[in-house]
Amino acid sequence: MDHLPIFLNVNGKRTLIVGNGVSAARKADLLLRAGSDLTIVTPELGEELSQLAESYSFKHQATDLTAGDLDGCMIVFGCDRDDSVNQNLRELAHAAGIPVNVSDKTEDCDFIMPAVVDRTPLLIAISSGGTSPLLVRMLKARFETTIPAAYGRLAEFAGSYRDRIKELIPNMTRRRRFWETMVSGPVSEHLFSSQLEQAESLMESNLQEAALAGDQPPAGEVYLVGTGPGDPDLLTFRALRLMQQADVVLYDRLIGDGILNLVRRDARRVYVGKLKNNHTVSQEEIGRMLIDLAKQGKRVLRLKGGDPFVFGRGGEEIEALSDNGIAFQVVPGVTAVTGHEKNGELNLNWDSLIQPRQTVVLYMGLTSLEAITSGFIDHGADPDTPAAVIENGTRAGQRVISGTLESLLEKTSQARVKSPALIIVGSVVSLREKLSWFANRPEDEQT
Repeated sequence: MDHLPIFLNVNGKRTLIVGNGVSAARKADLLLRAGSDLTIVTPELGEELSQLAESYSFKHQATDLTAGDLDGCMIVFGCDRDDSVNQNLRELAHAAGIPVNVSDKTEDCDFIMPAVVDRTPLLIAISSGGTSPLLVRMLKARFETTIPAAYGRLAEFAGSYRDRIKELIPNMTRRRRFWETMVSGPVSEHLFSSQLEQAESLMESNLQEAALAGDQPPAGEVYLVGTGPGDPDLLTFRALRLMQQADVVLYDRLIGDGILNLVRRDARRVYVGKLKNNHTVSQEEIGRMLIDLAKQGKRVLRLKGGDPFVFGRGGEEIEALSDNGIAFQVVPGVTAVTGHEKNGELNLNWDSLIQPRQTVVLYMGLTSLEAITSGFIDHGADPDTPAAVIENGTRAGQRVISGTLESLLEKTSQARVKSPALIIVGSVVSLREKLSWFANRPEDEQT
């Protein structure tokens, strides 16, 4: 980051603006709304500041700026049309150790002023570091239209319960989850509809229920999330939501900073690629870590490059979780091997596809199924390797036809499978009946 985003408490604190005009008026408006003790140094207030004086009280000093005028100031602003006046302020501020902001001179600023979306006590600040004011204005307009004013009401309501919730729910993890339910559940919906009494009644009921659990940690859960090829824009909405609510994150070398920066800031991050002694963390150890953390009541995020089941050994991890009674969710990532033929030939790197303990997923390969299954077998794969075809995957009409590399073609033909269909080759297929995280309707299932 080029700048550190912070929110200053200027309530009752001395601040100073040198100059007038639109820029001075905008900054003065923000300072006065925040309760600052403001002095404006300028020969004349001008139209914009004179209008502001009708609503707020501040000190106007018409004499030239002196070093003594900065005494006790928290921050100061140079908004004069004369650059020499602003530079004089900058030199005096630096001598006094006071941060200074100079309008339209990013290089002369110790801090910059962001665009603000005000839903007091909720504030959203937006800045491009001075590089693109137009983009900032566009984003501010978008936030203004998509974030209801009632969010301020929600923040104020939450603040009124903060001390009681801390007292009644001593376990920090359980307390955090209570807050998450409160701000995204029925309580907030009542507040958005201006139904304060209903919100208070439901909040009290939820508090009493939560207090009965005492200091016991909540149930843990594991999220196996595929991050695709590494571009944050290719993450699913569900992946982003789970990344924001996880307590602990296990990641490896395929996960870049662009992805990790989207994880909740206070989540514990555990690198499971290489440890300090340069030994790779074993799959068995990763599985034990997932189980142990979940049993501690943590929501554990396992970030994987690509898809959890494509070169990711996710099947082994969820099998271990299932054996230990740990709840889990799986979020696919954008990764695929296409099964399309080109010029009548299936051009695949068979050596890389046929590896021990590996699962391969092929998209758009139904018409090439015979070439795919025979290709695996001809290049050394065991004919009894589990394999399956999924028709209409994740849709209401999903069907799973499972078998082996040797039997899959005949079973798929008998079931008259149609596109869109996905082909899966590997041991993860054998886990379908055991785990059943996406169950088929009985009348649709073919095996």
